[in-house]
Amino acid sequence: MTAPAQLDRPEVEDVTTPDRPWVAIVWNDPVNLMSYVTHVLMELFGYPRAKAEAMMLDVHHKGRAAVSSGTRESVEHDVARLHAKGLWATLQQD
Repeated sequence: MTAPAQLDRPEVEDVTTPDRPWVAIVWNDPVNLMSYVTHVLMELFGYPRAKAEAMMLDVHHKGRAAVSSGTRESVEHDVARLHAKGLWATLQQD
């Protein structure tokens, strides 16, 4: 009887990287008033007025602002809610 053949297996290190969070981005648009964007951010995410206004100003001056983060599923839900309010929003991995 012959000995079973040895299989050559490459050494593989188990390297795990933590999941990178996803972010919802609100984009500047020519349609919505700044006061409305502030209102939506307060309503949907419970932000205090000062934080919502700061985010709205980022949208207005920088063209975009990250307004929420989390798992892909939760951020997809946030983007859908922003769309329902008429805001332009996308998601991306941070």
